Amino acid sequence: MTFDLGDGIRLRLVESGDAAAYAAAYDANRAHLAHWDPVRDESFYTVEWHRALVAQYLRDHADGRAARFVLVADDGRILGVANIANIVRGAFHSADLGYWVDASLVGRGVMSRAVAVVIHHASSELGLHRLQAATLLDNSASQRVLLRNGFEQFGLAPKYLRIAGEWQDHLLFQRILAGD
Repeated sequence: MTFDLGDGIRLRLVESGDAAAYAAAYDANRAHLAHWDPVRDESFYTVEWHRALVAQYLRDHADGRAARFVLVADDGRILGVANIANIVRGAFHSADLGYWVDASLVGRGVMSRAVAVVIHHASSELGLHRLQAATLLDNSASQRVLLRNGFEQFGLAPKYLRIAGEWQDHLLFQRILAGD
């Protein structure tokens, strides 16, 4: 399953051969992602690390715990990710949404289009009722992506995640998918 996002970029589920492209994407975007990500050990940027991570992503997908997508350029470079993670079934039927885009694509609407596809997948393919996302307080670009895609802010989580070496507050957003 592949979706055309325009600008020579496709969205598809992670594949077993993606480790080298994953490592290269994170390495190329180290400075861009530093403010938004946990502090990363050098080993995180290696193909070996991402080979194990991709294998885990594929197991999680097969077990119904996650759906990991990559934004891929025509030349095979990974230019971002959009993830449905921590899928919980039962009475909850919900999951977390996370994403990032290559520094060269910020502000071009690519991630808004990718998130729209992922929302549709979460509803129609995974049968989820709700998606939740969290952003740092100053991440207005990510907040715009969520709002454009029908998410509503519903709370503030103090010291929610350890990002850039510090426990940081996050705004919480949700989208109810029932009926999508």
